Parts: sequence; C-alpha cells; structure tokens
Amino acid sequence: MEIKTFHDSATWTLSHIAYDAETKDAVIIDPVLDLDTIGWRTHTDSLQLLDAFIAEHGLNVHYILDTHIHADHLSGMQYLKDKYQAKLVINKAITIVQETFKDVFNMASDADGHEFDVLVSDGDTLTAGSLNFKVLHLPGHTPACTGFHIENAVFTGDALFIPDIGTGRCDFPKGSASDLFNSVTTKLYSLPDDTRVFPGHDYPGDHRDLRMETTIGESKADNVDLPASRDKEGYIKFMEDRDKTLPLPRLIYQGVQVNMAAGQLPKAESNGAQYLKIPIYNDK
Repeated sequence: MEIKTFHDSATWTLSHIAYDAETKDAVIIDPVLDLDTIGWRTHTDSLQLLDAFIAEHGLNVHYILDTHIHADHLSGMQYLKDKYQAKLVINKAITIVQETFKDVFNMASDADGHEFDVLVSDGDTLTAGSLNFKVLHLPGHTPACTGFHIENAVFTGDALFIPDIGTGRCDFPKGSASDLFNSVTTKLYSLPDDTRVFPGHDYPGDHRDLRMETTIGESKADNVDLPASRDKEGYIKFMEDRDKTLPLPRLIYQGVQVNMAAGQLPKAESNGAQYLKIPIYNDK
C-alpha cells in the first residue's frame, strides 16, 4: 500500500489517498472543497490536485472516508462521489452530531445519516478491492471521530496530531476529554510503536517545516497533550483548561452545516441562489 498526502494551506488540512500501486484500488480520506470567504464562492483547486494524481496513477477510487464532521473546512466528498461514483463513509455516530446541530441551523433533518452511503461502527472492516481498513471509533473531539487502520498505517483525523501539536480539542458539543483519553490510550496507543500515523492537520508555524506523519511510538513518548505517561485526571484538567482559551474555528458554522450533510451545499432557493445560515447570538 502507498499513501499520498496533500496539504491545504488555507485550512492546514491534510488529505490522504491510500492505494495499491499494483491493483490500483484506492480510498480518499478527508478531502477539501475550497471556500473563498471574501466572495463566498467555492472552488475545486485542492480537489483537482487529487484528480491529477488519480489520473496519473490510474486509480480506482472505492470510498471517500470522513474521519469526522470538520469545523474548519468544507468537505469535498460530493465532488468526488459524483466524479468517481465512490461511496461516502462516516461513523454511525454522525446521527448524534446531526441531532445536536439541526436546531442550531433550524434545519429539517431526519438525523439518520442518510446523506452518507456507508455508516460504520468500531471494529468494522471496509474492503476496497485489495485494501482492507479496520474502523476505530475515536470519540472525544466529536462523537463521530473515527480512525482507519490499514497495514502499518492509521489515519487519525483530529484525534491525534503530530506530537508537538497534541490532540484535538474537546469543547465542541458532545465532545469529551475523558472519551478522547480513552480513544487514544486504549485504541491508538495499543497499536505497534512503528505504526505510521497520518493526522488530519498540521500547524507548523515558524519553528519547523510541515509534517505529514508521525508514529505511535513517537506520539506515546512526545505528544505534548497526551504522552503515554499522562494519567487521565491530569489530561482532562489540562484539556478543559486549555480549551477554554481557544476561539471557535473560523468556519465552524459553514463547515458543520455542509459537512453533516456529506458535503452537500444547501439547496438553491427560489431565486436560484444557495445560502449558508449563520446564527447570531446577542449578548444581554
């Protein structure tokens, strides 16, 4: 199995293509639909980079895997589904996210995950031709966070980052530092130390270059939020104190309402235009 990672500099997102170079079977993890937040137009520059790689290598895309409902970018799932007739995959706990947020946007929704093609549970196996992925439910950052483990690699989304970035925040609705501690320590840290870790983001700053992968062993030793030596009580207090200082992600309202519908933009209204809803909260 080969892995190609793409970096979206606007949102610091890492999207991945996992593929078999011989059989050409492939899956895509966490693709990005670009959004111009000045003119409020979507475009597909990031997705076209994936298209070019898929065409160059003659890949057969079976699935688009979403590790969770992203709050910092729009998902490119629908574009890729339409182009490659690939199935959209997310954890069945998406229904919790949909139920939680449908009232925020005053949306008519069945909150049953029907927008996605395959709803997976912990321990399930996804077969994409010659590739077999094991599903790891990793709640904590969000209820539906999921890792995908194949051979000597695991795609962790926002559960586990490069060691000097740490783990995902846990202050979103239905998030839980206790759950994320359990997810990382019992499921990810139980993998062999040489397992390659491919996260959903990296934020290099000025102190180092972009990194697209780490290992379980490096994470256990050096993760700034959750080294293997940290106890649960200490982690929960650290995360709750830290998360109180964080601003909301820049695209949380745009991202969540689109992504919990599997990357579908809102339906056009009578004038042919599409509109995103942004709730306004008045301090009293």
